[in-house]
Amino acid sequence: MLNQLIKKAAVLGSGVMGSGIAAHLANIGIPTLLLDIVPRELTEDEKAKGLTLEDKQVRNRISSQSIQKLLKQKPAPLAVKQNLALIEAGNLEDDLIKLKDVDWVIEVVVENLNVKKQVFEKVEQYRKPGSIISSNTSGISVEAMAEGRSEDFKKHFLGTHFFNPPRYLKLLEVIPTQYTSQEVISFMKTFGEDVLGKGVVLAKDTPNFIANRIGTYGLLVTVQEMLKGGYSVGEVDSVTGPLIGRPSSATFRTLDVVGLDTFAHVAGNVYEQVSGKEKEVFEVPAFMRTMLEKGWLGSKSGQGFFLKKGKEILELDTKTLEYIPRKKLKTAATEMSKQEKGTANKLKALVYANDRAGELLWNIFSPVLVYSAQLLGEIADTIVDIDSAMKWGFGWEMGPFETWDAIGVDKSVQKMKNDGLEVPEWVTEMLAKGHTSFYLEENGETFFYKNGEYRLVESNPKAIDLKRLKKQKGVIKKNSGASLVDLGDGVALLEFQSPNNAIGLDIIQMINFAVDEVEKNYKGLVIGNQGKNFCVGANLAMMLMEAQDDNIYELEMVIRQFQNAMMKIKYSAKPVVAAPFAMTLGGGAEVCLPAAHIQASAETYMGLVEVGVGLLPGGGGNKELYIKHLEGLPNGVPFDLQAVANKVFETIATAKVSTSGAEARENNFLSIADGISINGDHLLYDAKQAVLALHEQGYVQKARRKVPVVGETGYATLLLGAHSMLLSGYISEHDMKIAKKVAYVIAGGKVPFGTEVDEQYLLDLEREAFLSLISEQKTQQRMQHMLVKGKPLRN
Repeated sequence: MLNQLIKKAAVLGSGVMGSGIAAHLANIGIPTLLLDIVPRELTEDEKAKGLTLEDKQVRNRISSQSIQKLLKQKPAPLAVKQNLALIEAGNLEDDLIKLKDVDWVIEVVVENLNVKKQVFEKVEQYRKPGSIISSNTSGISVEAMAEGRSEDFKKHFLGTHFFNPPRYLKLLEVIPTQYTSQEVISFMKTFGEDVLGKGVVLAKDTPNFIANRIGTYGLLVTVQEMLKGGYSVGEVDSVTGPLIGRPSSATFRTLDVVGLDTFAHVAGNVYEQVSGKEKEVFEVPAFMRTMLEKGWLGSKSGQGFFLKKGKEILELDTKTLEYIPRKKLKTAATEMSKQEKGTANKLKALVYANDRAGELLWNIFSPVLVYSAQLLGEIADTIVDIDSAMKWGFGWEMGPFETWDAIGVDKSVQKMKNDGLEVPEWVTEMLAKGHTSFYLEENGETFFYKNGEYRLVESNPKAIDLKRLKKQKGVIKKNSGASLVDLGDGVALLEFQSPNNAIGLDIIQMINFAVDEVEKNYKGLVIGNQGKNFCVGANLAMMLMEAQDDNIYELEMVIRQFQNAMMKIKYSAKPVVAAPFAMTLGGGAEVCLPAAHIQASAETYMGLVEVGVGLLPGGGGNKELYIKHLEGLPNGVPFDLQAVANKVFETIATAKVSTSGAEARENNFLSIADGISINGDHLLYDAKQAVLALHEQGYVQKARRKVPVVGETGYATLLLGAHSMLLSGYISEHDMKIAKKVAYVIAGGKVPFGTEVDEQYLLDLEREAFLSLISEQKTQQRMQHMLVKGKPLRN
């Protein structure tokens, strides 16, 4: 229903942000008009072609070039290149008339109030009544932009602040004005979550809204503490990243990625609008202003807080502005915190430690926590919105108030007061009433503190929280590798929970138990989890150990069990739906391929990557990908069987990994009937709905069919390309040996072209090939290298 309401969009302004938003809309299937200003001068190339300023090609040049740049940007804004066709170039003089067909207009022009108001004056002349208008401003007053516009315009106008890059960053801040209708606010929140796939927070119309206000403050506090305490850039980054539940880019690497010019603009935006102590914090330090003058902006200028020289990364000495070897801060507290489990316990060990790391982190955390509490009511109505904004916009594992709970509110407030910090009255009142945390957990539900009482944290019903669900319903059965959970409505969920969700015997056992249990007592099964990745493959360390000990019999048994478990998924009497997301590699892909349906996240990186460690898929992956290709072909239409085998061979032999759910479909890991969830938080809900739909349709167990193969002649054809690569020196002798094994399995061995073979026959070929490769010393060297270095070895 929502997609029907916004059938077409327009983005005004085709810079990095505007074109990125257009790409995100195209990724979800919304045709988008991308408009920019008309050039005032011809380029040399245009002059050479005899073009004039009146030619459409020239007039649309800026937006046309921005659209083409989308193909080269990294990380890729487009899920697949074909989505480019959904973006139409135009300009702000000739094409505003097209706004009459548009349901949502997003303004992303220069951050200048007068320019924005002029754009909206023009938009109002052409927009259709009832269409939504929004600004992607990162800090200019939304209220001020609406001045002078009609009642219908104001009613449908609000801020929609995307974070860059729009495809990947989850946060969308929605900023209504006093005139925005409640219906439009509710619609944008639901549309933002369900269609755009975002985490939506409602923000107040204040400088830099929520995330940039607190995030910028936190970064500047960190810089000031570094200068005050005599820490180095590298030392600060070594303790302000994953150690405290923040992104690996930590503080200064983040500034290099964002760009110092962008950061200074955002900081200046607040600086101009606040006063007193707050204003002092938002003043960019002198050494950073010198960096700006020198053009040391970070990644885009080749140097910033860090400089890469050859393989070495140097850090900036903020006193001399020279680059020196990178330092790390190692103290008793940093070493002790590594022994703690979970970010909350690590933080507790760090912030109260009486050493250089503890002092730095306390002096960074305490003012940011106090500042967040001071801003409650001014920038957002609830602590939940503030915490969510920081997690979704800045990649913090815990928001400010969750962090405060983790380190102990009572203990930290006492220390803050001793330090002379002004803790907001509402926090001290909360403690006086005997409430010692901002959040409470009861019966699997989460409550947050507001105005003297705890209120339920409301969430989108499509956002299933597995931790909460397990607290409410318990677990049907679990072992060290996996749990079987009741999802409700007669659907069970198999959750992997081994390190990296790597597949071992424990997971195989739970797959067998889960399918049996579901066949007896449930409508169907979802295989999914909420870890960092869906599954990075089989337990490589375990396999290497067995191979090095020459336990080929043991390995043969494990591979056979894995293959049998995959066949059990495929031929289950009840529908099995796989819900992959993020890294879905090797064995992870093999778990998905035989499922009755795959419901993938939009950000699914799926591939059979075993060749990278000198192996080939051993759990039925070769066979299933080949069958998936065959099943994707239209019935009754002649097709080239060799072309199918070639495509599958190329995908597996080059360890091709999709860069999105849409590309996984292009590579035939997903079929046309499989689903893609734009919002990763809704993935398990969507997978559950897929199970229920299959059940309602009267799901019938798959029938076993024989598979046509290309046989001996096809095997020779498959190896033609590999031979030429070997002769050219592109691949090694061992690469060739692996390619031969992959080709032999896909071709179906020594049988005539077109022979129809049983699936078990193909599984036997696959298992034999896998075992012969894992016995090779060079393969074992590749496996070891991957485990130790985390990257492939070419030997």
